[in-house]
Amino acid sequence: MDLLRSLPLGLYLEQPQTWLHKIDPRVKFAWLMSFLTSYVLANNFWRVLLVVVLILATLIARIPRRVWQQQMGWLLMLSFFVLAIAAISPDGLGVDYQSRLPANEQILTQPANSNNIKEPPAEKKAYSYVLFHKGPVKVTRYSLSLAVRLSTLIFTVIYSTNLYLLTTAPEEITSGIESLMQPLRRFKLPVTEIALTLTLSLRFIPLVLEEVQNLFRSVMTRAINWKKLGLKGAFKVWMTVAERLLENLLLRADQMANAMMVRGFTSPNEHRVQWHDLRLKGRDWLAIAILILFWGIRLAIGTQA
Repeated sequence: MDLLRSLPLGLYLEQPQTWLHKIDPRVKFAWLMSFLTSYVLANNFWRVLLVVVLILATLIARIPRRVWQQQMGWLLMLSFFVLAIAAISPDGLGVDYQSRLPANEQILTQPANSNNIKEPPAEKKAYSYVLFHKGPVKVTRYSLSLAVRLSTLIFTVIYSTNLYLLTTAPEEITSGIESLMQPLRRFKLPVTEIALTLTLSLRFIPLVLEEVQNLFRSVMTRAINWKKLGLKGAFKVWMTVAERLLENLLLRADQMANAMMVRGFTSPNEHRVQWHDLRLKGRDWLAIAILILFWGIRLAIGTQA
């Protein structure tokens, strides 16, 4: 198992450079927040539309298939299982649903008053709260709606974040967030220190995955007989592995700190590193205009009734 390739955390696609790579990180961050917040109080049509937009954006950007195929495949499979399980699960209302019309339809044709004035029969509506019921499997309108909400939420939150990390370098992310946080300097918040911490954290994620992967492979190559060890023996082995993982991570962190000290790093304000020159270009303004249109459509057709 190659965790660095199968997990989306901290991955960045350096080549090829797509049009998503060239958009300003602040604009992409605004798009990411829009995907994560427009989901609130939205109807199911809008939730499904977000999933479609994310898939189309990946295809239109011409991101290599080898990059997104496995991640999107596993995520779509997970969302499908959540959809299926939630749809057949009890909706939790606990109400005995009865037909809106009486069992005896002749009641509708009886005289409405003593003058034998007949009222027109009530119109039958093809409405059914239970969409499917066969044996123990029961799908209601509420359970199906809840299933769509859960499955699309999982896909939208995970894949939108993954697509952002895939097309934005860690340095661009921190530079963009630092630029957006500049107004907080008025409240004497350490904006530069926060951005530096975020940069180091994003750089540290692949190192954590690499250490986990190496320890996992070292355990697998030893062909340990887990049945012979028993529960207590297996627990001791994994505790040893966890202890070794923590020790290796602390060693990596110490090496990173020593590297910064050797280079004379004392404070972020005295050692500024301009990773990127953040300037909005024509394609960025076009993305902002489309984002405004995005929210207009969301308010027009995406609001939950």
